[in-house]
Amino acid sequence: MNSFNDLISNLGLELSSFEFVGGLIACVFAVLMGAFLARKQARTFGDLKQSGSSVNFADYGDMRYLHLGSPWVQGSIKISKPFDIHLDYVQRMMAWMLFVDLSQIKSLRAMQLGLGAGALTKFCHHHLGMTTTAVELNPEVISTCKQWFNLPDEDDRLQIVLGDASQVIQQNTWQQNIDVLQVDLYDHEAARPVLDSENFYQDCRQLLTVQGCMAVNLYGRESNFEQSLKNITRVFGGDCVWAFKPTKAGNTIVLAFLKPHKFDIAAISANAKKIETLWPLPATQWVKIFAPVQTS
Repeated sequence: MNSFNDLISNLGLELSSFEFVGGLIACVFAVLMGAFLARKQARTFGDLKQSGSSVNFADYGDMRYLHLGSPWVQGSIKISKPFDIHLDYVQRMMAWMLFVDLSQIKSLRAMQLGLGAGALTKFCHHHLGMTTTAVELNPEVISTCKQWFNLPDEDDRLQIVLGDASQVIQQNTWQQNIDVLQVDLYDHEAARPVLDSENFYQDCRQLLTVQGCMAVNLYGRESNFEQSLKNITRVFGGDCVWAFKPTKAGNTIVLAFLKPHKFDIAAISANAKKIETLWPLPATQWVKIFAPVQTS
């Protein structure tokens, strides 16, 4: 025991021998737990690769993650709260709510380009009561979302369109008919947005109503945020584009409006507080990390 005390003294620690041993045991336990979780994750990803399916999911406790045949997460749900949005960047794609009359939100129409795990689609349909349309290219994603991610059956307020988003948005049916357009289009590796050109954003703009807004997730190791933002501002105008600070994971959410909005911090903050009282969204946090894009 004296040797323990000498070691603690030499290290300059003011701990009892009991506290030192307890801390050492805790460190060893943490290392072993980390190794266990790493092996579990490796087995999961190995199973995904061997399954032969292009769409898979994996559960970790109360979380369920969607994969497109690779380790890259394409969406997720909290199993105990399947209609809530829990990822920061997905929550931020709802920031258009800061600028609308919340009492009239059920009268608005939302469209998602890219279904993912259906978080945005489910929230707009279930929590907000909006007429909602999701466009998805992969039929397996749709079937997986219905079976494992609590995507509701279609009804008079929910429509799931199987097709290429770049082609669907050019149809006359949708022109000037969408109040909220949410764009989250990535392939199985999530390296860059699948559709990100100036022409694509021009087609998106044509969908919007007078009060309409487009929310875009910009992310990926091969993406070019500056070029993406330039494409968006060329189409919508610099005074109509707002952006969040990046999340810890590197997702940057950009909002582009058909018409410019003033940076009225009092009005935005008031709406943020109302949102938090009505729905499970951290809207007051958005106000601190969200602002108009400064253009030269």
